[in-house]
Amino acid sequence: MRILGIETSCDECAAAVVEDGRHILSNVVMTQIPLHERYQGVVPEIASRAHIEWILGAVRRALAEAQLDIDDIDGVAATAKPGLIGSLAVGLSFAKAFAWARGLPFKGINHMLAHLYAPQLEETIEYPFLGLLVSGGHTIICRADDFDSIAVLGTTIDDAAGEAFDKVAKYYGFGYPGGLVIDQLAERGDENAFKFPLPSLHKGEHRYDVSYSGLKTAVIHHLHSYLQPGASISPENIAASFRKTAIDTLLSRLYRAVRDTGIRTIVAGGGVAANAYLRRELAGKKDLRVFFPPLSLCGDNGAMVAGIAWHYFCRGEADGWDLAPSSRVMDFKWRQNHP
Repeated sequence: MRILGIETSCDECAAAVVEDGRHILSNVVMTQIPLHERYQGVVPEIASRAHIEWILGAVRRALAEAQLDIDDIDGVAATAKPGLIGSLAVGLSFAKAFAWARGLPFKGINHMLAHLYAPQLEETIEYPFLGLLVSGGHTIICRADDFDSIAVLGTTIDDAAGEAFDKVAKYYGFGYPGGLVIDQLAERGDENAFKFPLPSLHKGEHRYDVSYSGLKTAVIHHLHSYLQPGASISPENIAASFRKTAIDTLLSRLYRAVRDTGIRTIVAGGGVAANAYLRRELAGKKDLRVFFPPLSLCGDNGAMVAGIAWHYFCRGEADGWDLAPSSRVMDFKWRQNHP
């Protein structure tokens, strides 16, 4: 079964063709970074207009690179939630029209479930596992019992991890996109130059939650207070120390979930899953089985949408033409007292 997957939840206009949930025949991602760079962040109106202009070209390229004709597609899927509502509407409307015109089954996909599925485009991963979903809009630690059965254990109580990276980068003028630029700067810096504070969420229902507002404030407004003796203030050192603290905060909650659940398989997904420090730290845990998507599948892409859609179609599940986009995560079970 060859599935056309469309992803337009934010500022990437993406289309891909995946066969049988695993074999990527094409994966086209048309980035809008140059359109938003001057604003140091995604402008929703600009993003949705660009998707309108680019979506047909992205799909045509995906079919051409897969060396397929339009009649070779067996099903269509598109991200339906969460994301920017205008951007979602473009991809979802196009996908429904494509499927309706060809008489094909259609499925709307949860963007976060797709990110968690991305590593399985390379290898099969047995359930259950702990999922680490980190991006510009979301920070989630969860337990996955199936491709669409997710229980959230912890999340951010304020900024998402990627959002904190972007805000620090914007304040210091490091460049855009902030997460990527900070990661590159940090590779040349001293991660011990600054000792930034860690959040103190320890007990009760917040046992696995993270907070980034205090760290962001410390990095932006109280830099000198945390400078270590003999260290210098440089973009590289700021980036390295901030990156280490931000990722260590996340990992401390993840390791707590490992101890509490006894689950020793971890699957990462989302844009921040490309972070070099995060990948090194988790890869160094020899007592854990850790799976990352390839760097090309960490960001938003259509392959993860098409891949997970195959499982729905195999169960005979499809959505109607009245499916509407939603800006919120709605498919997850939230907070299990006994993970």
